[in-house]
Amino acid sequence: QPHEALSRFLVSAQQEFKIPIRYLQEYAALGTGGGIYHFRDQILSGGAEAFFVLNADVCSEFPLQEMLEFRQRHGDVHSFVILGTTANRTQALNYGCIVANADTQEVQHYVEKPSTFVSEIINCGIYLFTPAIFQHIGEVFQRNQQELVLEESSNGWQRAEVIRLEQDVFTALAGSGKLYVYKTDGFWSQIKSAGSAIYASRLYLNQYSKSHPERLAQNKPGGPIIRGNVYIHPTASIDSTAVLGPNVSIGEGVTVGAGVRVRESIVLHGASLHDHTCVLNTIVGWDSTIGRWARVEGTPSDPNPNDPYAKIDSETLFRDGRLTPSITILGCSVTIPAEVVILNSIVLPHKELSRSYKNQIIL
Repeated sequence: QPHEALSRFLVSAQQEFKIPIRYLQEYAALGTGGGIYHFRDQILSGGAEAFFVLNADVCSEFPLQEMLEFRQRHGDVHSFVILGTTANRTQALNYGCIVANADTQEVQHYVEKPSTFVSEIINCGIYLFTPAIFQHIGEVFQRNQQELVLEESSNGWQRAEVIRLEQDVFTALAGSGKLYVYKTDGFWSQIKSAGSAIYASRLYLNQYSKSHPERLAQNKPGGPIIRGNVYIHPTASIDSTAVLGPNVSIGEGVTVGAGVRVRESIVLHGASLHDHTCVLNTIVGWDSTIGRWARVEGTPSDPNPNDPYAKIDSETLFRDGRLTPSITILGCSVTIPAEVVILNSIVLPHKELSRSYKNQIIL
């Protein structure tokens, strides 16, 4: 639901980027296609010739300009473009798989999460549509309505408005000459869990090192020791003896004390790391405090580094009745006492711990 914090974020984003932003919420879960169909009038109100649809649970270079140029070179003015990337044969089964013409890149076959291998090209969840897409979604809506009328035994929980872009629309468009795939060699990853944000942060920091190196911290006299890619918000206070990196992001108003070691972690705004703490593979929630000489550590769930096409796995929270070792997550306003160890644990917000924990969810 929209709330005060979200409203503040939208206002600040509009001011910073000088663009209007609208937040539209479905009256019920309508699927990936039903949602945009429900708001088609608002989407088209500006007279757009084309528009992007982006799933929020992915990180990427978002090559939007390249997708626009690709569409101009391929297909007609009413064609649609899917952003695709290459996965390994095993992991491809967890995504929408695309079979395309090698010369024209026209999508000839599309299967969402197939049971057997179909293609190594997977759907990235980033699309370039024209208003013509609503005609195709509307056909699915009408078909759903007819099927519901015929199915008198339905219990009333189905809705004709529930439409899935992937299974209902892309599968039908494949082979029609209207759907194309733009394959990117840039980074892309799903963000299916809070812990996967660590890997996403690493990808973005690496991208910044190439495209915006001025955003990253540098070793300076009297400053903290920086190893690899590190982002530090200008308002953060970092002791000169702290060692940060690689792949660390320090948020607004964070305080890092003497001798602190932070690696492969995200420290959100207002958090405080007292002297000589060690934070590894961890997300520290905003306004949280870690006491002196404490150690907070998680287990990374990175893709196979020896496979260039490997993607991060969406591991289950539990395996064999036990919590799967993963990134340690401290919710907001969590207090960790001095000289304790928190290992592979998830701590819900507003908790004040009194001892060490390992492989636990602290409610």
